[in-house]
Amino acid sequence: MVKRFNRIWSIAISLSLLASVPAFGDIPIVPPISGGSDNGISGPETAGPGGDNTQSGPGASTGTGNSTGTGTSTGTGTSTGSGNPTGPGTSAGPGATQGSGTGGSVVNTLKQPEIQAQGAVLMDAATGNLLYSKEAETKFYPASITKLMTALLVAEKCSLDDTVTFTKTAVTNLESGAVTLGLVEGDKLTVRQSLYGLLLKSANEVANGLAEHTAGSISKFADMMNARAKELGCTNTNFVNPNGLNNSNHYTTPHDMALIARAAFQNGTVSKIASTLSYQIPATQKAAARTISLGHKMLYPNDARYYQGVIGGKTGYTSLAGNTLVTCAERDGVRLIAVIMKSKSTQYTDTSALLDYGFALKSGGSQTAKWQQEGAKWYFVKNDGNRAANEWMTIDGADYWFDSDGTMATGWRHYSNDAWYYFKSGGAMASSTWVESDGQWFYLGADGAMMKNTVTPDGYTLDASGVWVK
Repeated sequence: MVKRFNRIWSIAISLSLLASVPAFGDIPIVPPISGGSDNGISGPETAGPGGDNTQSGPGASTGTGNSTGTGTSTGTGTSTGSGNPTGPGTSAGPGATQGSGTGGSVVNTLKQPEIQAQGAVLMDAATGNLLYSKEAETKFYPASITKLMTALLVAEKCSLDDTVTFTKTAVTNLESGAVTLGLVEGDKLTVRQSLYGLLLKSANEVANGLAEHTAGSISKFADMMNARAKELGCTNTNFVNPNGLNNSNHYTTPHDMALIARAAFQNGTVSKIASTLSYQIPATQKAAARTISLGHKMLYPNDARYYQGVIGGKTGYTSLAGNTLVTCAERDGVRLIAVIMKSKSTQYTDTSALLDYGFALKSGGSQTAKWQQEGAKWYFVKNDGNRAANEWMTIDGADYWFDSDGTMATGWRHYSNDAWYYFKSGGAMASSTWVESDGQWFYLGADGAMMKNTVTPDGYTLDASGVWVK
């Protein structure tokens, strides 16, 4: 096939002849660049599947070859370019198991989730590292997830048995439609009871009362919130109230909110309350004793949104913030914090996708997939048991193309944008290197595409067919 390709290039390029060369077809993606992959798959930079059919320069006959190749040939121009393959067609196989025709290769088969919300992060609670981010440093209105910071400060500063006496300012400083417990001036609850009302019911006058009890005023409590946020490493957060009601100067970022949530769920009191499904609030002046329920739906086993391992969290919504959601979940000793901001009712599905991704990643997202050999053909079986087909994959740091029947590509392939690519005898895509065929030299650029009608990075002229002009 390589010989036929080069004869074609030697004589002339014609569309009828090009059509006879195996082609990629109408693929709506561009080839990966610098080891990238359009399917998100990557692997460690270990030895690839084998020989490369590439040289270090355009031939020794003129003494001009000085480009570094990727194979084992020295680039003297006398070699046929076969290199010293350890991949398909040899006993070693592309994988690690020699002589068996199959082998293991460490491949990250996890695809990052597609999150619909405008902002989101997934944090490893143990390290604080972000496992996923989308607009992580963009400022959003948090709505009632603000109350996690309020609860954290109150739990850190107050005794749970203290009495909170609700003032007129606390119960009236609210916007229309704000969620409340129906408290009025003079009502009394303990700090413990108030925290349940804060995190389960998301009662806004309760947030005000706790702020006044802790700091003396809402504004002073806001100052405490901002100081604590800075201590936690937040860099783009400003709170002006303890409840998250609409205010143009009240904002945070997904990353900052994850830092706050991480600290909140490290606090035993906050974690316990935020994971409680129901709690009875005693009678007050205008209301009889009543049972309140947690708003976060992922903790209810009978709810379709239930997610095993969720410890707790906080919901939020305002007209400006949209849906917001903070979730803490733990499985097998791995604790994750998921934050969703500016969502349009996708907060639960987005959170589930983030947690699925995070737990899979932490449990060994790099899993063992296998090469298979049938006769002279090589295939790659992905972690889901299906063969790679009509797709790019990055395996052990090298880019591979698998034809529609699953066969690993070798030799030349013609892409739908009229670019040519060369896959070494071991299957890896050639890039930033020379390829010699039938005594003619071609140069593959950094993105793998054969260069034409230009000068190569090492100073050689290529004609319109891509052939080195000697």
